[in-house]
Amino acid sequence: MTDAFTEVATDHDTPTTSGDGSPQPDLRGRVEQGITLLLPRVLNQQTADPLPVDAALMEDLGLTSGKTLELILELEDHLDIQIDVEDITPDDLRSAATLATFVATHVVDED
Repeated sequence: MTDAFTEVATDHDTPTTSGDGSPQPDLRGRVEQGITLLLPRVLNQQTADPLPVDAALMEDLGLTSGKTLELILELEDHLDIQIDVEDITPDDLRSAATLATFVATHVVDED
């Protein structure tokens, strides 16, 4: 089924991080795009305007801990990845941009 939440193609042969542990730029971009597409649906706040990547997720948009888990699960399905959320902190949830960086650096290899 194709809708506004069109799947983002992933390349499973591409490493998720650089040799120094920083995220691959293409993965981080796909994660950020996925967050901006999925978050309005998770929060039941559909709008015509795109989600600003620097909006405060909790303070401005009302993201809760339960909705954070839902968003992470949606991202995993949307991008066909597994995310290690063990080390997530409130700082990682400040904005879509900070969450995208966290996710892109905490993808679990499925080998």
